[in-house]
Amino acid sequence: MALGARVWVVPGGRIPFGGTGPEPEYTSFDQLCVLNTGDDEADLRLDFYYEDTEPVGPYRLVVGARRIQHVRVNDLIDPEAVRLDRPYGCVLRSPVPVVVQFLRQDTRLPGALALAATMAYPVD
Repeated sequence: MALGARVWVVPGGRIPFGGTGPEPEYTSFDQLCVLNTGDDEADLRLDFYYEDTEPVGPYRLVVGARRIQHVRVNDLIDPEAVRLDRPYGCVLRSPVPVVVQFLRQDTRLPGALALAATMAYPVD
C-alpha cells in the first residue's frame, strides 16, 4: 500500500555555510529523506523558491518502489546549485504518494554538531 502524499512543502530551508571538523562527515547540510512504500517508482520533481529571485527547477530524483532515499540538498546542482546560506522553500511533487522528512546538520560551531529534523508539510 502506498503511504503519504503527492505534494510536499519545506518552507524553512537554509543550508548552513561552513563547518568545523573533517569533511564530509562534518559538512553542514540540508537533507530530504523520501520514503516510497508503493509498488511504482517515484519520479520526483523539486522546485526551489527564494526571497529575491524566481523559482529554480525542476530538479529530478527517482526513488524506487518500496525504497527510501536520502538526498543532500547541497548535492543538487542541475539545473543549478542550490544556494548556500540563503533562505529557501522547496516544493516536492511525485506521481505516486511518498513520505518526506527534512533534516539539517549544522557544524558551524567548533566542537558542536547540531541536528534538527521535521516532517515536511503534505499538501494532498
